[in-house]
Amino acid sequence: MHCENGAFPGLVNRDGGMADFLLTTARACVKLDPQTQPADVAALADAGITAYHAVRKAIPLLYPGTTCVVIGAGGLGHIGIQCLAALTATQIIVVDRNPDALKLADQLGAHQAVAADGGQVAAVMDLTGGRGADVVMDFVAEQGAEQEGFSMTARAGCYYVIGYGGELRIPTLDIISTERNIIGNIVGTYNDLAELMVLAQAGRVTLHTRTYPLDAAAEALADLDAGRVRGRAILVP
Repeated sequence: MHCENGAFPGLVNRDGGMADFLLTTARACVKLDPQTQPADVAALADAGITAYHAVRKAIPLLYPGTTCVVIGAGGLGHIGIQCLAALTATQIIVVDRNPDALKLADQLGAHQAVAADGGQVAAVMDLTGGRGADVVMDFVAEQGAEQEGFSMTARAGCYYVIGYGGELRIPTLDIISTERNIIGNIVGTYNDLAELMVLAQAGRVTLHTRTYPLDAAAEALADLDAGRVRGRAILVP
């Protein structure tokens, strides 16, 4: 059984533990392949469906010839990149300040990698012929990334906000005159999870995780905060 708290790393329980205090229904559970270990898919139930939900909504906009920028290739972003590669024909440009994250993005299906070194908006504009991206998926949305994400969005394009913590300040005239759209996203649905599990079991989406024993929760949080975890941290009793 899988138990999640969205504010902390994934928590997988086997043979008792916190699951003793969890009441749910069969409709809320997804059957795992017998060869699938719970720890291998734990993050699909929070980070996974959050990323998948945003991509699923954007699919009609991501036809061949379009461009999608992904800001942040961490715990959520690395899943979003794979979902984009599996479900769309769009060109994927990934923006991140961590070189290792950009290397991972390249392995997961990104077509272009852009370092967030202060020149990322100009770099995206250059890669898109000066027009910006048709869709921008912002898995960071703080420390200025939210303003940059909107600036990277093309006329009549869509800026999907998945991360949070920042504040988006835009003159209303800029929204009206360019017809850009801002779309909020939070978690996902049961159907999103079921579809994502199919992709995961087919090897189309792979979670990059690091497991910790339950008593090392403080260490896991410190590693996440310091950027030492590529992907998600999973606590295993």
